[in-house]
Amino acid sequence: MNLDNYQHNAARTLGDVDLRILALGLCGEAGEAAEIVKKHMGHGHDLDVDDLAKELGDVLWYVAAIATALSVNLSQVAQANIAKLRARYPDGFSEERSRNR
Repeated sequence: MNLDNYQHNAARTLGDVDLRILALGLCGEAGEAAEIVKKHMGHGHDLDVDDLAKELGDVLWYVAAIATALSVNLSQVAQANIAKLRARYPDGFSEERSRNR
């Protein structure tokens, strides 16, 4: 499935579009994903990859919902992000370029 196809399918579960609620939902789901990693890294829990993948799916849903609310295709978002990363890190990530950008 490509990003735009995902966005189209995800939009069918999008109710009333309130950008504020969508943004807060994105933060909440990202926090749930971070909590799984925190418990693994800081509390010695086994990393539940399936649970983390489900939370990442929820994050993706909110990203798609926000893009839909803005009338932007996810493929456009992805392409713009790759262009930004290529400009910022033309030879791949480096700590030096990260500090001096």
